[in-house]
Amino acid sequence: MHKLWIDLSRLSPTGKPKPKTRLLTLNSVNRSCRSIGDLCRSYWIVRLTQLSQMRKKKMYLQKSVLGLLTLGLLVGLGAAQDQFRKWDVNGDGRLTREELPKGLRANFERVDRDGDGYISQAEDSSFRNSQAAGALPSGTEVKRDIIYVTDGHERHKLDLYLLPENDTRAPHPIVVWIHGGGWRAGDKRNCPAKFLLEHGYHVASVNYRLSQHAVFPAQIHDCKAAIRWIRANADAYRIAPRKIGVWGSSAGGHLVALLGTGGRVAELDSKLGHSGDSRVQAVVDYYGPTDLLKMNKQAGDLGALDHDAPGSPESKLLGGPLQQHAELARQASPLEYVSSDDPPFLIVHGSKDPLVPVQQSKQLHASLQKAGVTSTLVIIEDGKHGPFREPKQLARVQKFFDSHLK
Repeated sequence: MHKLWIDLSRLSPTGKPKPKTRLLTLNSVNRSCRSIGDLCRSYWIVRLTQLSQMRKKKMYLQKSVLGLLTLGLLVGLGAAQDQFRKWDVNGDGRLTREELPKGLRANFERVDRDGDGYISQAEDSSFRNSQAAGALPSGTEVKRDIIYVTDGHERHKLDLYLLPENDTRAPHPIVVWIHGGGWRAGDKRNCPAKFLLEHGYHVASVNYRLSQHAVFPAQIHDCKAAIRWIRANADAYRIAPRKIGVWGSSAGGHLVALLGTGGRVAELDSKLGHSGDSRVQAVVDYYGPTDLLKMNKQAGDLGALDHDAPGSPESKLLGGPLQQHAELARQASPLEYVSSDDPPFLIVHGSKDPLVPVQQSKQLHASLQKAGVTSTLVIIEDGKHGPFREPKQLARVQKFFDSHLK
């Protein structure tokens, strides 16, 4: 019999090719096939057998993962209990501030939920679990997908994380998170700033148009529109309108730096959304680009990207090869707009960042200081491209915002 090769993926009722197709000969499926109908029936016998095997493997994997998770939880619980007993020097089943290691004493009030001056084992366990799960503090009000530009793009939305209405400290300062992703990826759902809720801040997380939707300056136009929306709705959400901080990483770091240095720059503003003031009062810039035209030169041997290439994130942001759009690249560079009335900056960057050269942050810091602006530069020795969310780094972020927004 003549050998006939059949691509079985083309017989799938979905009509969608599979990533890896399987080629079988007519002989290898069923030597007695005399029609396409017979062949199809043989195919479905093979396919159903495969699906059955896949289901069995999936069930086995699910059981294995569940077992590992259960084991991990039990081990973690035991370790936490052992740690509590180790700190409980007098063995009374509760911890005083003095019994905690010095480095953890600043968190005492956060763990002592009932305010009785002691940390019970239940409070310790509750705090550990909430930190592991990224849980929001009790009473947090979450409002998702708020439209900040009416009749705008689908990404003109933000999320709000609000302190309880009965919190007597209102109106509250707010920290706005701007996500990274090379201006072509990322989403507001991933918001590391939520830990600031426990320190008396409202938190917002903003989506903006990506470079496949619109080129620069659309991204900074959107961020400024979000700030104006927050300020226009300050009363409704118990926000202190002159205590707005921003924090972003990578591409988000670039955009928050632009919010900081470009607060009064007309060409960075637009008529999107509410009118009014888009200036912010404090900026935390995590390893954001600040001078686009110099990125390749500064990258050196550490560089993992050709920033001047037509397909680079920077070129995509500008709508064409970076060096061929020099004027737009300058307009997109926060370094261009530094002035004495800029808000305070905290800048954090890894010394061995392969994507954004550390010199980008060093030169912004130097320029801000020269202009008389309060700026703190933290270089993480041997650090790469973030994320720098260890407790020590988050405590530094909180302290910075406390200093300038409270």
